[in-house]
Amino acid sequence: MPQVSKYPISKEVADRIFEIFVKTLTKIKNHEEASNFTYDLFTPVEKVMFAKRIAIAFLLRKDHQYREISRLLKVSLATIASVNLSLQLGKGGYDTILNRIAREENLEKFFTDVAEKLLSVGKLQRKGSGWRYLAQELQEAKTKGKKF
Repeated sequence: MPQVSKYPISKEVADRIFEIFVKTLTKIKNHEEASNFTYDLFTPVEKVMFAKRIAIAFLLRKDHQYREISRLLKVSLATIASVNLSLQLGKGGYDTILNRIAREENLEKFFTDVAEKLLSVGKLQRKGSGWRYLAQELQEAKTKGKKF
């Protein structure tokens, strides 16, 4: 779980550093820069956490049920509800990104790639049955030529 310092900063400073963070994101020019930046910025756990949120948004947009998403991605129902709330009441950030990805590439391929990335990080850090289940589901979808 992310932690915030017990020493608060002023709202002005917080707003300014967030503005700089957003500007930093908009300056990323290509996949390699984005990959290098996220590698340096986020821990392996944070990378999985953010990837799972995007995957949750995708699955919710595909009308998958909470329990199905929870089982597949090994996330809590509260996490799914949080992403769903952002989809419903947010500023449209998820929709913008999911629509852009859909225009640029096959969204099914995108989700498969996300699942594979989750598995590659999982092999380094997790050995539970949830990871085996996700790997099995992904492999079955590939061998049957089904969409994941």
